[in-house]
Amino acid sequence: MNEKYLGTNFDDFLLEEGLLTQVEAVAVKRVIAYQVNQLMVENNLSKAAMARRMHTSRAALERLLDPQNESVTLRTLEKAAEALGKHLQIVLA
Repeated sequence: MNEKYLGTNFDDFLLEEGLLTQVEAVAVKRVIAYQVNQLMVENNLSKAAMARRMHTSRAALERLLDPQNESVTLRTLEKAAEALGKHLQIVLA
């Protein structure tokens, strides 16, 4: 066992390894993908209908819904929020 990390929290470990920012970005993307998907289900929206509402391609929507794909633009997020009757809110903490 590596005694160096004994008693520290996982965030401290990720920070020391230089991975904290990357891990947080992946987590945020997964939450966004989940939220958009849940709202689509609640509104009985198919992927094709959602893409039409967003005025985008189905491929762009697939990238948004893919929790592993980190390449999503703010414009795509804005379009998704608008298509779902929501407002995009980004906060620096």
